[in-house]
Amino acid sequence: MSDISAITVNNLVKSVATQEGELTILNGINMDVKQGESVAILGPSGSGKSTLLGLLAALDSPTSGTIMLDGTAIESLDEERKAALRKKKVSFIFQSFMLVDTLNALENVMLPAELAGIPQAKEKAEAMLERVGLTHRLTHFPNQLSGGEQQRVAIARAFICEPKVLFADEPTGNLDAKNSDKVADMLFELNRESATTLVLVTHDLVLASRCERQLLMDSGVLTESGSKHEQVEMPSSIAQCLPVKAEAS
Repeated sequence: MSDISAITVNNLVKSVATQEGELTILNGINMDVKQGESVAILGPSGSGKSTLLGLLAALDSPTSGTIMLDGTAIESLDEERKAALRKKKVSFIFQSFMLVDTLNALENVMLPAELAGIPQAKEKAEAMLERVGLTHRLTHFPNQLSGGEQQRVAIARAFICEPKVLFADEPTGNLDAKNSDKVADMLFELNRESATTLVLVTHDLVLASRCERQLLMDSGVLTESGSKHEQVEMPSSIAQCLPVKAEAS
């Protein structure tokens, strides 16, 4: 892990207007993530985790505060420059996989590489799918793949462009325990090899414990807890809101 910051956040606030008045979703967030570091953000539904992830990834704009992503102040960028920054430096893994239904596994992985103008996109996509154990599924479409297989395709797609920062929103949330473990193993193995900075949102305490740091979000306030290879200890106000992970059938 580098001493150079990949993400630096200062006094970040996100508020939205509601019928009842202004609602503050994030309240004075400060955080620093080093290059190559893995960080988990935990907390109950509605605590602001996904909102924070969207702001860090330049998918939304804060009400106030600053966000530096790989040396760029993203809160000051217009939408076109945000899109260019994401294309160049950021990848995503989502709970719902977000594969293109009309493309097969190989084409789904090739897509971001082709959009980024990376040469030999097909060969690189084939190599990534081999890494995640899906060589036999290259021509299969998402509806022909299991949930675990779809998420492995999504992981291959996320890493093909060698992003500086990878954001993952509940990457194992739709998987049973067996597939969750398999997907997590692949995610962290590829992350170590590529030295990508990983920021993930999860309800899974075991998954969070595999990250080097764990941040706890509660009512829009972020605090730090735990370290790598330690079981995360959650405050009771947060732990009682977290769902129980399903067992493999």
